[in-house]
Amino acid sequence: MIAFVKGKLVHKEATHVVIDVNGIGYHVNISLATFAKIKDQEACMLFTYFHVKEDIQALYGFLSEVDKLFFMDLISVSGIGPNTGMVMQSTMSTSELKSAIVSENVETIQSVKGIGAKTAQRVILELRDKIRKEGFSADSGQITDSFDNNLRSEALSALVMLGIKRSVAQKSIEAVLRNSENNITLELLIKLSLQAS
Repeated sequence: MIAFVKGKLVHKEATHVVIDVNGIGYHVNISLATFAKIKDQEACMLFTYFHVKEDIQALYGFLSEVDKLFFMDLISVSGIGPNTGMVMQSTMSTSELKSAIVSENVETIQSVKGIGAKTAQRVILELRDKIRKEGFSADSGQITDSFDNNLRSEALSALVMLGIKRSVAQKSIEAVLRNSENNITLELLIKLSLQAS
């Protein structure tokens, strides 16, 4: 499993990049949202998901672990492969997709190219409860979107390493972020989240 790729961006396109890591070029598939954020950068770090099937091996890259984990949730749904997952995350942010799932908004999910009504309903049915257990609500979506996803994912990794269950940690982090008025350090986020857990 390749957890992340960090290095020089030697090639950039809307759907993929090539990252030079100590002389080895990694072809990493990305969403349009990721491309928009890194297109002017010379180097970057992407959290990666390594997809292996009998006929293909491919890397998919994300700027935050939150986006990566949600991508993995999406492709766990029958009928949604990695390419469709990328299209979904190119069309809407993770927060917008989660909000649509939690509020059971079939039309919003169906607006993604290649997603029909049955697939949209399946996404809602299979992921709604999981997303709610993580502490995400349709009302909190706009709030959490305004925070740095890297800060959130770093805090989550730290809490999990400290022995806090991932779902509990995510819920605590979101609760702290909602009350922090957009101004919090990583250390304070971890400290307050530990207290909330």
